Amino acid sequence: MAKKVFVSGCYDLLHSGHVEFFRQAAAYGDLYVGIGSDATVLHYKNHKTLYPEQERLFMVKAIRYVKDAFINAGDGVMDFVPTVEALKPDVFVVNADGSSEQKRKFCEERGIEYVVLQRTPAEGLKARSSTDLKAESSNIPTRLDLAGTWIDQPYVSYFAPGWALTISLLPTFEVRDRCGLSTSTRKMIQKIWPVKLPDMEPEMLAKLVFCFENDPERSDGIISGAQDAIGICVPGLARHYYNNRFWPEKIETCENPVVLDWLENHLVMIPMEPRRPGCSVVEGKDITEPKVRALADAADRCWNSILAMDLQGFAAAYRDSFDAQVAMFPGMVRPVSTTPVPVVRQAHQPVEGPVVRYFDKLSTAQAHQPASSVPEPVEGSKGQDIPPNGPPPPASSPGRCPARAAEATSPSWSMMPPPSASNTPKASGCT
Repeated sequence: MAKKVFVSGCYDLLHSGHVEFFRQAAAYGDLYVGIGSDATVLHYKNHKTLYPEQERLFMVKAIRYVKDAFINAGDGVMDFVPTVEALKPDVFVVNADGSSEQKRKFCEERGIEYVVLQRTPAEGLKARSSTDLKAESSNIPTRLDLAGTWIDQPYVSYFAPGWALTISLLPTFEVRDRCGLSTSTRKMIQKIWPVKLPDMEPEMLAKLVFCFENDPERSDGIISGAQDAIGICVPGLARHYYNNRFWPEKIETCENPVVLDWLENHLVMIPMEPRRPGCSVVEGKDITEPKVRALADAADRCWNSILAMDLQGFAAAYRDSFDAQVAMFPGMVRPVSTTPVPVVRQAHQPVEGPVVRYFDKLSTAQAHQPASSVPEPVEGSKGQDIPPNGPPPPASSPGRCPARAAEATSPSWSMMPPPSASNTPKASGCT
């Protein structure tokens, strides 16, 4: 008589890795599968399931390696206990990621053989995990702070009110953690909506996200600025006006598709490494009224230049905004080494002359000067991907980001369209 083999999991995003796990577990006998209930997933993982429990049960039962499957009646990480007590399996199989001493002891007390399998893909297939698939398939936007940011903190706008400019970006590129793209807020959103934002009024959605992220019971006492939630939830290009409060007095958006296409064609993103552990961009801050007014003025000019599609004006205001930020928060930049760094080129377009003076200096003129002579943006800081000394690109290099060097490939980003827009990855309008 074949042994009874038991495995347990949520199987919310069923993939080839699960099937291979079932195949390997079935080698020990007749395979029975316990499936986490919708309530368990909501309580344990803090988000709703992609597929309801009965649909997951149907799919798992349809796999030929599975003898039978059940919805676990328990909760938490040990939700399978009632199922095991009723089934009385001979073998309990887990993968290495799901193994624990608690499960091992549970099996030992009941005389159940405990087997740990390594996570291996089927021959010829790519390794899969639900976490990776959710990350790859997530349509939660990310946020680019364009100009004026830091003004969303009341301790900054206390000195003078002003606008923050943000862009909501579709995730058509790798979103690296702690690199200035509001990944912390994005991850908070994914706890509620793992794959996409709900279809609701953007400003109300942003306020919900802001309140959810800033739990009054946060142990660190930090309140994240509203520009992160607004920058993600409000489609396309937006600006929000702050006046000594956490939430802006008003939000405006650009709805002109010609302007938005122009902006998409003149911004190129540079990948940055994550912020170093222990790095504090607020250490040594020096906030004064003249500095805040300089930031607010730069944001105004940046917005107006974008609407006028004035590349030179946009470039100057873009740079001035970053310089104003650094004047208040010098921890945003740090000295760089004297190792020469070549100017990065787009694969399909040669560069004639310096793309951005900052990179040109670093690779040529200042390559042999002291390391302290050239500041570098701190990874993951606000505005970190804008070289602080970068003027507009020369006229011979059209299509470049006005204050950034070009990426090694074509710009791989697009603004998030409004909820009613088509699925094409173009900024066809913002609401």
